[in-house]
Amino acid sequence: MATNTGFDEETTRTAALWWTQLRDPEPSPDLLERWGAWMAADPSNAQTFAQLNALGELAADASPSQRQQLIDEFAPRATKRSYRPLAAAAAAAVVGVALLGGWWMLRGGPDHSPLPQQYASAVAEDRAIQLPDGTAIELGAASSLTTRYAQHRRDIDLRAGEAFFTVTHDRERPFVVTAGPLHIEDLGTAFNVRRTGQRVSVTVTEGRVRLSPANGAADGADLPSGRLDLVAGQRAEYDPVSGALSVSTIAPEHAATWRQHRLEFVDEPLSTVLADVNRYSRQPVQLADPRLGELRFTGTVNTTNIGRWVDALPHVFPVQVSAFADHVVLSGTGKP
Repeated sequence: MATNTGFDEETTRTAALWWTQLRDPEPSPDLLERWGAWMAADPSNAQTFAQLNALGELAADASPSQRQQLIDEFAPRATKRSYRPLAAAAAAAVVGVALLGGWWMLRGGPDHSPLPQQYASAVAEDRAIQLPDGTAIELGAASSLTTRYAQHRRDIDLRAGEAFFTVTHDRERPFVVTAGPLHIEDLGTAFNVRRTGQRVSVTVTEGRVRLSPANGAADGADLPSGRLDLVAGQRAEYDPVSGALSVSTIAPEHAATWRQHRLEFVDEPLSTVLADVNRYSRQPVQLADPRLGELRFTGTVNTTNIGRWVDALPHVFPVQVSAFADHVVLSGTGKP
């Protein structure tokens, strides 16, 4: 079982610290906010965290002999530690938590309730995830989520970005995705969830999902009796500005076009559009004037050629494009 970190030392050490702190079953909102800010600060942060998390998963699923190999490779005996590079030492912190310092915690403490698992993807890189119950998740670029599997419930918290879920249904063990203000409960389903801040879009391709407000949010006339069922071919979008939840029909093949390198938007704020586009761009697009973010956009963005879309924006909006080495700025032209 070959392993190779190949990480920047300081980034890896910081990622390992985040990994160990996030083992808490109920991480504080402040901790999650600081972790999210660190993940978004640099694409390499999310990539390194994802790789270290994968190392933790590898440790969790390893056979006894493989576990010993990981220990030997990343946490050698004291006589060798003085020669170990910092990057390997940071990776050893992850293996140490999983294998040496608390293997029983990773597999579920005395109550056999496994601790949360964090998954993240890097900018412009999707990720496939297979959960223990057979549920498959396709995680979009620069996205992150947390899984909490207990005996009678399966909880997923989509922190940011987009994910497509193909759920192994179990009536005795509900599968619930929380995305900001919404809970999305599986009712025998394949569905897509996109979260941009508190703005959430849910699209069903198979079966049904049940929407309900999370922590009392998104409660209103659009959620009769506090819940709303969506069936295949329906999309629900929650707008945090108006507090409205709108439902529309959509062809299943358009439900998760990001999996075919296309982002599709219908009458969405430019600020939201750019936030999603930037998950796929190594040259993020910024707004010189926040008011430009209120412009509404309908159209498709090819994530393999974002530069072409950006260059065409002045033909759609009163903006001008200024390209720099590592980012692009949209500024107003002063024209209506």
